[in-house]
Amino acid sequence: MHKEKGVFSLFILFLGLATLCESRVVSVPAGPLVRVEGQSVAIRCNVSDYQGPRDQEFEWALILDNGAEVQLISTFDPSYPSTSVKDRVNSGGISIKKLSDASVELIISKVRASDSATYRCSTPSTDSVIIGNYHADVELRVIGDTLRVVPSIPQPAVSEGEPLELQCNASRAYTAHTFLSITWSIRKETNTLEDILTFGPDSGVKVGQGFAQRYADGGLLLDLREGGFYGLVMKGAKPSDQGAYVCTAREWTRQPGGGKGWHKILEKSEEMGMVTVTPLAQSLVVSVEKNVTLNVEDTLNLTCLLAARGLLSLDLELTWLVRAVNSSAGQRVLIHVGRDGQVLNGSELVGMSRVKPDAFRLILPKVQRSDSGLYFCQVKAWLPQGSGRWYQAAEKTSDPVQVLVTRLDPEFKVTLTASLTPQFTSDPTEMVCQVTNLLNLRDGQLSVSWTYAMNTPGDSSISTIASINEHGVLVPGEKYQQQLDRGDIAVTRSEQNAFRLRMLRTRDEDMGFYSCIVTAWTPSRQAGWDKAKEIKSDPVTVQWKPKTPVLSVVAHRVREASTGGSTFEMSCRVTGQNLQNPGYSVLIRFEDVQGRNPQKILSLNADSVLQLEEGMAASRTDSVALEKMGQQEYRFRLYGVQVSDRGFYCCEVTAWTRDQSSDWSRAVSAESNKIEIAFADSGPVFNVSIHSDRYRVLPGDTAKMECILSTLGATPNTDDVAFDVRWFQSPARAVENGGAVPLISMDRWGVVKKSGGNESTECSLERTDRNTFVLSVHRTQDRDIGEYYCTAKPWYILPDAGTWRDGPELTSAPVILSMKLALWDSLKMPVLYGVVAALGIGALSILLGLLVANCCLSRNPMHTPRSKLMDLEID
Repeated sequence: MHKEKGVFSLFILFLGLATLCESRVVSVPAGPLVRVEGQSVAIRCNVSDYQGPRDQEFEWALILDNGAEVQLISTFDPSYPSTSVKDRVNSGGISIKKLSDASVELIISKVRASDSATYRCSTPSTDSVIIGNYHADVELRVIGDTLRVVPSIPQPAVSEGEPLELQCNASRAYTAHTFLSITWSIRKETNTLEDILTFGPDSGVKVGQGFAQRYADGGLLLDLREGGFYGLVMKGAKPSDQGAYVCTAREWTRQPGGGKGWHKILEKSEEMGMVTVTPLAQSLVVSVEKNVTLNVEDTLNLTCLLAARGLLSLDLELTWLVRAVNSSAGQRVLIHVGRDGQVLNGSELVGMSRVKPDAFRLILPKVQRSDSGLYFCQVKAWLPQGSGRWYQAAEKTSDPVQVLVTRLDPEFKVTLTASLTPQFTSDPTEMVCQVTNLLNLRDGQLSVSWTYAMNTPGDSSISTIASINEHGVLVPGEKYQQQLDRGDIAVTRSEQNAFRLRMLRTRDEDMGFYSCIVTAWTPSRQAGWDKAKEIKSDPVTVQWKPKTPVLSVVAHRVREASTGGSTFEMSCRVTGQNLQNPGYSVLIRFEDVQGRNPQKILSLNADSVLQLEEGMAASRTDSVALEKMGQQEYRFRLYGVQVSDRGFYCCEVTAWTRDQSSDWSRAVSAESNKIEIAFADSGPVFNVSIHSDRYRVLPGDTAKMECILSTLGATPNTDDVAFDVRWFQSPARAVENGGAVPLISMDRWGVVKKSGGNESTECSLERTDRNTFVLSVHRTQDRDIGEYYCTAKPWYILPDAGTWRDGPELTSAPVILSMKLALWDSLKMPVLYGVVAALGIGALSILLGLLVANCCLSRNPMHTPRSKLMDLEID
């Protein structure tokens, strides 16, 4: 019995272990799954280790944040979807696809941002025992479609060998767990898109099969910048790079389960445009300069000119070839220079140099007749291919030029032109003798002779002005020796083939015909010079019509002097003709009676320097002014007009011109019409006024009052007027101060007198200027307050008789002088003395009381203190 129970227990144990090993497993991809809005999403669900039928059923549901479940779709129950998603299920927006008996996919076409949630895959149980998991959850995150691709090709047309830059700007909103890759592709004639290079999504680079070697050679470079800029530079463009380029941006996320694989969630491609690559052979142009004719023993210089895009990046291999003109013999190599500049083939007598980046010069010295023929320039252009390798991109040969070697005489043309012609006497003259089309001079020299012929009828004599011989030495003509020595005539060679004759000041007798004679000289066998050719230029006529300078001056009144003391102003306008760059000097003249006794007043020379003339007194320097108001206008002013200034005024103007030495030369003079100053002399009129700096003063201060005199009408000279001035105090106080007599006075001779009855008032009188008299009252007191006024009697000299004459006495208005009482100043000292005395008496009283109290208390026996010890002893 016990044995049977043990066997049954073992059976139950094995059955349980088998059941545990075969428990159902439902699996979905590891989340979160990141997908882009608008894209299709497929989520796979698998079931394994289950019992029952092989074909399993599946259900998908949506788990909300609050834990509620929204039924999406089922493989066996059409009524399974919830009402909120039934329309999308019926329209196919949400569907389920059976991949196998135990595997399905949930497909959401055009996923929405609201579809972000947790999705649950469930399988109904077909097991005999409920064990294992019957559902699995996965999170889906839907992000917005923010990927933008903007491609550009800065230079869509390039030449072979130039770099090609492909730019692709890709931008997107940042989302965790997503990555970006950029792919550049090309579409050629086959219309097949071929990938060039892919960058990303893991910052790695993947190169297309057809571009692997080029990338390894450094021909593909990434240009990565901030802001979503991705650039690919294809170095050394080739004709095979021509085509349409495409930029593709892809957004990726990691494969579920933490694997290293990638899952593409979005892809966008944009056409970058068509790129045209011009083969170097099309842009390479090789040419040689025009045909050349040389003399024997000359040096042949031929220049091979190149033109190509990106010429500086090319390595050039150049060969000079020559063949006879009328010969069937083949061409021969003159010189062959490799890409590294080394001579590979050629004669030592032939040289070649690169004079410019696009010019190669062939030099063949001391040519002979046998060197005549057709010359070619052959160029091979090489481009880098990477890793130090080069390939020949083009080869071109120039058209031939003919070189003819013979013996030739010098050839040239002579042209004489006047670069500077005179219009007036003393103007400069300059002529240029230009030698052009100069050929076959070789080591020769040019000389020039300048000749002059008068244009007088019947006079055919020719004079030599100067020559520059074949040695470059100046040889003066006999008649022009002094002018050349002074520098009035200059003969120079300004350029290699240009000669100049310059006359600094052309005279009337210099009018005529001028010519230059140019002679070509060649070296002789005796180490000298042989005249090879001489050419005389056509004559140049130097002629002008002498013009007499004309000058006119018009004066008009600007401001009229109607009374004495006013201002007179006169303007003079100058008009000149036949004057070259003139300067003007102006002299102001005065006549008291027209046509009699002229006097010079003021002058302004051509350099604008003002000078006072003898007709104006030095004391009146500030009374006259002469100004230049414009190029041809001058203005004269006379301030404070006096009787003696009456008369007639005019402007005398002289025109001046400068010669070549910058000195002024007088040309012509003219005098203006006369302007009269006339006014009636009624004699001077005087005025008197009074002024005080302070009307209220403190006792002891000084008070100052000014008596100011002014003159109206005809103003006499400063020395011809004088005043008697007296100061008075008001009549109310006059009795106290001695009666109605002046306080103080000053006569016209400047003598000051103080009245005898006014000794109590301390005062003084001074003349601060010609018209101001100042009364000062010192240490003022009460008796000094009141009204003050001044009287003045003018004296002036009569202009006609020269005697003194007095005018009516003038009285000023009164001015009141008052005194300020300083109340505090008068009380502060008594108050201070009283406070100090009171404080002193109080302190003395307190001290005396203390002394008395101490003395009385110390002598009273009733107040003698007793100690406690004494009381105890007594007890």
